[in-house]
Amino acid sequence: MLHFAQRLTSLRSNVFADMDRAKAAARQAGQEIIDLSLGSSDLPTADFILHEIERSLWDSQTHQYLLFHGTRAFREAAAAWYQRRYQIEVNPETEVLPLVGSQEGTAHLPLALLNPGDYALLLDPGYPSHYGGVALAGGQIHRLPLRAEREFLPDFSEIPPQVCDRARMMVLSYPHNPTTATASITFFEEALTFCDKYNVALVHDFPYGDLVFDGHRPPSILQADVEKRRSIEFFTLSKSYNMGGFRVGYAIGNPELILALRQVKAAVDFNQYQGIFNGAIAALNSDLKAVQATVDCFRERRDAFLDAMQDIGWAIPIPQATMYVWAQLPEPWRGDSIGFCEALVQETGVAVSPGIGFGESGEGYVRFALVRSPQVLTTAVQRISVFLRKSLATS
Repeated sequence: MLHFAQRLTSLRSNVFADMDRAKAAARQAGQEIIDLSLGSSDLPTADFILHEIERSLWDSQTHQYLLFHGTRAFREAAAAWYQRRYQIEVNPETEVLPLVGSQEGTAHLPLALLNPGDYALLLDPGYPSHYGGVALAGGQIHRLPLRAEREFLPDFSEIPPQVCDRARMMVLSYPHNPTTATASITFFEEALTFCDKYNVALVHDFPYGDLVFDGHRPPSILQADVEKRRSIEFFTLSKSYNMGGFRVGYAIGNPELILALRQVKAAVDFNQYQGIFNGAIAALNSDLKAVQATVDCFRERRDAFLDAMQDIGWAIPIPQATMYVWAQLPEPWRGDSIGFCEALVQETGVAVSPGIGFGESGEGYVRFALVRSPQVLTTAVQRISVFLRKSLATS
């Protein structure tokens, strides 16, 4: 028999893979699936971005391997975007690195920062790739529990001293997936103070920085660490510009962290196709009309979904950001989010994500991704209502 690395053990459980199997079984049983389990936008990429990519296809100069120096125009566009948005000066040569979406950054950076046994401080619940990257690097994970009574912000004073001394990186992500929580600049300053004290790299996964509602403006981590002493931030065009399938994002921040991540990336791949970068440049250089249209669409979906849930007696706090709704489960399901999600998709065809899949502190919750029209979301809620009535009748 073939022998496999022990590191695979920690990668075998994946909430999205588990739900994919449950969806397939429900589909095979004849259910019409309403899939609200994945945060993959159903909205189209804007025409002006697609036209730039299409135009590039016919330019043979874009067909070769693309090395770091060939990404200069994209890095300049990213730096200029940050300067306009956050009034932060950015050096495109040393402080920006193209990525295959922000997930590449959170998955690969631990390889540059952690030796076996070193700690990474991760939010719980949190995005699965944050955990996977640490596992691949042989690091240890210390979970930072997020609780509703603290508005889903971690309490740094709870971290044991022996963990602090061996911590090498802290990963934050606000607006937060899955809880939809947002963080203030004051919170980021507190995180920076902690990281300064213990010489920890401060990592911020920032895919939902644009997807905010009701006038809210979440800060960049670099607004707390203006000198970029120890911070790096990951941004993706997947959410703001509906370019998830194109897999394009970037890291921005401390030059030493950028260089270390660049060294890891160089050992793994080159870069995306030049035409994708050309489309991304057009997106970053554009006004905010396309982004605002996306925000308006998800706000409409949020309001329609929450109104429908309120009508069936499932009250949920109004999210200020992201494309998700994070909902505490009603009884009798509060201690079994996986059981709820599996039974729901089997009986109704509505697929959602169990909170436990994002970490131990996610148990008792489910995440709804608002990736369908208001009409379809309302239909999903009607099916959920029937399911809940049956559950209560048999409990």
